[in-house]
Amino acid sequence: MLYYSDSMINKPNIREQTEKREEALSQYAAKSKFSRGRLKWEEPCPIRTSFQRDRDRIIHSKAFRRLKHKTQVFIAPMGDHYVTRLTHTLEVSQIARTIARALNLNEDLAEAIALGHDLGHTPFGHIGEEVINELYHGGFRHNEQSLRIVDLLEREGQGLNLTWEVRDGILNHSKGQAEILGEGWGDVSTLEGQICKIADIVAYVNHDVEDAIRAGIISQNELPEPVVATLGHAHSQRIDTLVCDIINCSWPVSGNGNLTNPTIGMSPEVLRATNILRQFLFDRVYYPSLAGEEAIKAGEVLRLLYSHFLKHEDRLPREFASLPDNKERKVIDYIAGMTDQYALRLAEEISQ
Repeated sequence: MLYYSDSMINKPNIREQTEKREEALSQYAAKSKFSRGRLKWEEPCPIRTSFQRDRDRIIHSKAFRRLKHKTQVFIAPMGDHYVTRLTHTLEVSQIARTIARALNLNEDLAEAIALGHDLGHTPFGHIGEEVINELYHGGFRHNEQSLRIVDLLEREGQGLNLTWEVRDGILNHSKGQAEILGEGWGDVSTLEGQICKIADIVAYVNHDVEDAIRAGIISQNELPEPVVATLGHAHSQRIDTLVCDIINCSWPVSGNGNLTNPTIGMSPEVLRATNILRQFLFDRVYYPSLAGEEAIKAGEVLRLLYSHFLKHEDRLPREFASLPDNKERKVIDYIAGMTDQYALRLAEEISQ
């Protein structure tokens, strides 16, 4: 929590000045002054807008710190340069901010959504979410867990009390296996949220290619020809092509034309190539990774932890034991928040 001296507060209200500058943003941008509000009312900050305040709360949360030790795709890889949930989140934030700035949208809102979108991811990447979804009768989706974290689990059950716009972006960022911008893509209520949803794709289809090559699962020459021809051969080329295409093919950057339904989009050619690359990753990297030796071990660890804490609810940390939920939900919240390393270490201790 930040504190401000009387001398700072007595100066002209900095937040109001920033809100005034937001009036120059696009007519389609979300303005912090007109946010739909928080779950619980709070006195506005004299320095930061509501979206800036949300961004800071996410960065200072425990769940955000834990992302540095959560797997993106490869479990406990032997190497210093594999992507983690934290580095992925930072890449999404950077891409989202670039697009939002170019389209004259609210960069602060885009950044806050991007930084919070993956807080609910489990340990052990995709296999972790699959196993926990199987274990818990209510099902498990990381986007819903991300919202649960910011609404309830952080700050000893008080939550972060974020704005409606950030919460909406966090909840609706997930695509499942739907084609990009295709049927089942889903809706986000702000253009900034739409940006984060597509920036998430831009980030992971590119860094997961690099990680898969690094791990020896695929080679650069195996990338589909339409992908290389359209998006580029190198990582930086693909990122640049995608970001520029999104900016150019979304609603007009300038001009006075009124749009009835402004959206964030891509050109047909680039969209097709990106969906081909994404499907290639599912077929060659994601699906095979779920059946590997490390994934099997991860599943065993999670099942052991779930079984153990169901039998020994008294061993749950106080902040989870005191939650107003049933035993199964408390155990799921605890396990889902673990880092890969902590889950492995705890399972080893239980097994002794």
